Amino acid sequence: MLKKNIEDALNKQIRIEAESSQVYLAMAVWAEVQGLEGISNFMYDQSDEEREHMLKLVKFVNERGGHAKITDLKAPEGSYKSFQEMFETLLKHEIFVSESINELVHISLEERDYATHNFLQWYVAEQIEEEAVARTILDKINLIGDDKGGLYLFDRDIQQLTVTSAADISAQQ
Repeated sequence: MLKKNIEDALNKQIRIEAESSQVYLAMAVWAEVQGLEGISNFMYDQSDEEREHMLKLVKFVNERGGHAKITDLKAPEGSYKSFQEMFETLLKHEIFVSESINELVHISLEERDYATHNFLQWYVAEQIEEEAVARTILDKINLIGDDKGGLYLFDRDIQQLTVTSAADISAQQ
């Protein structure tokens, strides 16, 4: 059975994951309107992935005897000065999500809720990967600069982007 403060913290994370899905969705729409089909498709896929993260939390809360709450969401930003600004915003958001996951891990350890702690380790590893992807994309954008040909190639190639994070390497060993 989940303790009330853990259930509340997990429900807060459910909202954060739902809002993350909305952030990516808004970015997908903006990129699509800008004619950046590759970036748009990448963002649509990321939006779906964030929704899956939310659903995983919902199921966990309910399976542990809690009650997952679905709440209203804060509307995300819908336009950007550039695709670089969009990805900078994305990295800041992923860092915020990582901090929230870390706080959840802290609460689970304080409460000696090792089942929740164990469950959250997947999210910790996932956030390492999410931040690594955002940083890799920003590195590539900085290489491109104002080169329209570079943007064209980046937009075409982003869907094949793969990043090996430290979490992936340690899992293979």
